[in-house]
Amino acid sequence: MADFRVRRARTTDVSTIARMVAGYADQRILLHKETVTYYENVQEFRVAVDADDQVIGCGAVHVLWEDLAEVRTLAVSSAWRGAGVGHALLDTLIEQAGELGVTRLFCLTFEVKFFERHGFREIEGTPVAPEVYAELLRSGDEGIAEFLDLARVKPNTLGNTRMLREL
Repeated sequence: MADFRVRRARTTDVSTIARMVAGYADQRILLHKETVTYYENVQEFRVAVDADDQVIGCGAVHVLWEDLAEVRTLAVSSAWRGAGVGHALLDTLIEQAGELGVTRLFCLTFEVKFFERHGFREIEGTPVAPEVYAELLRSGDEGIAEFLDLARVKPNTLGNTRMLREL
């Protein structure tokens, strides 16, 4: 197995994360985000790094509500795909979500089989009560808009599958 490890992201990792995710955003697999957004949310990220501490993958857990968080921005460098980096990152993010106290973990993905191997299942709709939905509408976060399936983000989510894992 290739030599890599997963650790908390640092501000010095942000430029690499932004470049890596930009490639996925160009393919409309992930949402494009401004670099400032990565700095604002760096504490949510975990990165996989190679033996030289170079970022080779990333992912984040973003809390949506008391019992619900979302796996976001899971990406792996093309040179490291197929080496278990994505699996290691997702395992770490699932553990992180549990430590935060959420009981459900959501994702919006094209990689259904990958997430199924980690206990996620396909769902329909938005798995929150109407009063929580109304509260989430107040957020300006684009990821929450995706979660809520709002019309303004439809071009970014066309074809994605909504999945959920109970922790």
